[in-house]
Amino acid sequence: MPTKAAPTGRKLVIVESPAKSKTIAGYLGADFDVTASVGHIRDLPQPSELPTELKKSPLGKFAVDVENGFEPYYVVNPDKKKTVTELKRLLKGADELYLATDGDREGEAIAWHLLQVLKPKVPVHRMVFTEITREAITRALENVRELDEDLVDAQETRRILDRLYGYEISPVLWRKVGRGLSAGRVQSVATRLVVERERERMAFVAAEYWDLTAEFEPEDASKGSAFQAKLASLDGAKVATGRDFDDNGRLKTKAVCLDGQAAAALKDALDGARFSVAGVESKPYRRRPAAPFTTSTLQQEASRKLRLSSRNAMQVAQRLYENGYITYMRTDSTALSSQAVSAARAQAAELYGQDSVPAKPRVYASKSANAQEAHEAIRPAGDRFRTPSEVASKLSRDELRLYDLIWKRTVASQMEDATGQTASLRIAATTNEPTPREAVFAASGTVITFRGFLAAYEEGTDAPADEAKQESRLPNVVQGDKLTGREIEASEHVTSPPARYTEASLVKTLEEKGIGRPSTYAATISTIMDRGYVRTRGSALVPSWIAFSVVRLLEEHFGTYVDYDFTADLEGDLDAIARGEAGRAEWLREFYFGSDSKQGLEPVVSNLGEIDARAINSIPITSDIVVRVGKFGPYLERGVDTETGEIPEGAPERANIPEDLAPDELTAAKAEELLEQASHGDRVLGQDPESGYDVVVKDGRYGAYVTEVIPELTDEDIERILAEQPTEYYKNGKPKPKKKPAQPKPRTGSLFKSMDIATVTLEDALKLMSLPRVLGADPESGEEITVQNGRFGPYLKKGSDSRSIETEEQIFTITLPEALEIYSQPKQRGARKAVPPLAEFGEDPTSGKKIVVKEGRFGPYITDGETNITVPRSSSIEELTREQAIELLAEKRARGPVKRGAAKKAPAKKPAAKKTTTAKPAAKKAPAKKATAAKTSTAKAAAKKTE
Repeated sequence: MPTKAAPTGRKLVIVESPAKSKTIAGYLGADFDVTASVGHIRDLPQPSELPTELKKSPLGKFAVDVENGFEPYYVVNPDKKKTVTELKRLLKGADELYLATDGDREGEAIAWHLLQVLKPKVPVHRMVFTEITREAITRALENVRELDEDLVDAQETRRILDRLYGYEISPVLWRKVGRGLSAGRVQSVATRLVVERERERMAFVAAEYWDLTAEFEPEDASKGSAFQAKLASLDGAKVATGRDFDDNGRLKTKAVCLDGQAAAALKDALDGARFSVAGVESKPYRRRPAAPFTTSTLQQEASRKLRLSSRNAMQVAQRLYENGYITYMRTDSTALSSQAVSAARAQAAELYGQDSVPAKPRVYASKSANAQEAHEAIRPAGDRFRTPSEVASKLSRDELRLYDLIWKRTVASQMEDATGQTASLRIAATTNEPTPREAVFAASGTVITFRGFLAAYEEGTDAPADEAKQESRLPNVVQGDKLTGREIEASEHVTSPPARYTEASLVKTLEEKGIGRPSTYAATISTIMDRGYVRTRGSALVPSWIAFSVVRLLEEHFGTYVDYDFTADLEGDLDAIARGEAGRAEWLREFYFGSDSKQGLEPVVSNLGEIDARAINSIPITSDIVVRVGKFGPYLERGVDTETGEIPEGAPERANIPEDLAPDELTAAKAEELLEQASHGDRVLGQDPESGYDVVVKDGRYGAYVTEVIPELTDEDIERILAEQPTEYYKNGKPKPKKKPAQPKPRTGSLFKSMDIATVTLEDALKLMSLPRVLGADPESGEEITVQNGRFGPYLKKGSDSRSIETEEQIFTITLPEALEIYSQPKQRGARKAVPPLAEFGEDPTSGKKIVVKEGRFGPYITDGETNITVPRSSSIEELTREQAIELLAEKRARGPVKRGAAKKAPAKKPAAKKTTTAKPAAKKAPAKKATAAKTSTAKAAAKKTE
């Protein structure tokens, strides 16, 4: 790729996002045209989208030729064709091309794809920067380089690896668990981590223990104030706490476990006892600041402190980077440049005093496995940091919060340690019993004498608040000092199961194990949620039952591919390719086909043998109760032999599992309760006096409900109904065919929360099935007002205007005047009628119409009145920017309207895509090591990536 100076003229700079191009354009002169590729311009197509002549070729299964060096077949994404056309137009008027995509593997691959498609005939420069400031862009222009073929190879290997992994294993999940599921190199391992934690919680046996706490105060008031202490030992033996029990509820140490009776007796025996200080220990306290942010630690802290999901944190960070506020946000490095270190130290000295800055700059070593040191840590951009107050007026709420976090962490990382003293006291007393016992209480506290970096920032923790280290002060007492003890309390405790993963702790674990790259964690977590493997409860990640089935299948039949060490080793292999130490084709061949020392994926899939789908989709709860993961959701089953699947006597008992019940909450007792409740299902309550139909109560997936049983229409019924229909005629006088009657739909009604499936009556059922209840008409509009029960509670409905009411019982008691009174009040947030836009972003540059965000039936959406696009699931309204809204609308326009049958015409257009996207660019210098790939036949070369 040529990098020599060219004659002065137009220079085209291609970056990845429109927001970034706008910022950079402001730093460059009038001779530069800055535009965006908007991410990748091409990718591997679905095999079904391949041209007809290639579907039966070696490319047909993966769009990757596994028989000829694992050559991929790329096509320009349909929504990027207009982008490519515009890039080619701009390139025609340029004398130089600068590829300024991100400096990581993916950015290098995007630059390579641009070369492949654009085929430039002018000098090409690879331009890389880690922050978008005038100084950084100037330095990048002065230090251009060639495309890094090894980085491209590493990224292409990852893309092909993920295609092979997903396309080989996912179909097994479809056949044995359910359609629409997917397996992924990192997502499957992340799901396994969450499921394994839930298994631990399900197997956990709680243990009960008691302890004593008391308040103590020195008899000499001048020595300090009152403080609390906890019973630590009894007669020289340690008193058990939660840490002394294993997950089976058994003591794993020699500690003494107090029960309620013993604790109460000890409390009474200590009443009036004389307490004194039995020991005092003091030692220096020192705490170092945390390293500057990496992608992983930023996601963790944003989750803990700002309550941002990993994806939202990365989206906000992306905007900060693109607009020149922070450095590149995808990095494993904790290193800071010399300019950044100087800026941090200067700002710390200015804001917190010169004594807050150490004599020498701090240097941090990366602690993560497989760390890449290509970039700096995430920090404020520039050679001088802007304080949060300086940028507050230019940033959104979340942008400012995240910038503030990054700024504080960076400045604190170059500040002095926090120092102080940690003191531990032991307070002893002898009980007033016929048999005296020695009880020792313990207390500890830390006093910070020099705050150092804590003046700027303190790292968050996933530990419960009562376990987090907190600063506290103890009285200045010495051994032998007398203390007054009072308010002695005996407390019961129950051990807790291992905490579920949060996004922050899952990211931390993935990084510690070296699984995947931190830059992909946000997308990985979003994927396992979108697939229905994991949902959130508060901040905790709860696996679904289908995740249990998926993980079990993968563990039993693809154990190697969800092994933590194996997955981490893959990242090391990709790093070796990125360093030029390993070849892409050779590595993929060994991964897929295997070698003498390594089993390949293809032989594993080809020799799976028979997989027992019933066993895979069964999770035992007790010896005779199992959870079955079925087509319509999970359910409980009892009465089937868990080994043979045989039913000894009669039909098995079954019960639906409530959607909001977490797996660890499905205990044996809860399973019995659900089965007992289900046994009342399909109970005939009586007959509807008007229709004569039976009315039954059933236990459904979404709760208990009542319904009427309408007999199936017989042939005689159909003939009678057809005979009763009037005959209609065509214009030519011929009779029209009569419409065959459909089976009548039964009326149904969900039970109120106050109702019980075992006691609901026919009268209750008839009232429930009569809903919605008509209250009358609005005297002004004439619209009918009804009251009914919905998924989210009882509500009134008038046309498209719905209003919630307080209780289900009101459904049968509320009157029309009461309903009109409710409608006379302003509607609360959440309604769709008469609600102003949620956000406004000015005029769209394409349509010229105002861009707004509105609340829709399926959530908020962006519209200019002509084009609508749903706000991405991972974004909040507050986080949207004008640039992002314009970009989303542009992408939706490029896709065009969805047309029925359009896919049938697609194959005719594929050859053109093949021709456009695979030719070798004139400006590219192919390395010698890729000469073999270049010798492939013309026909094959046209269908593959040229290297």
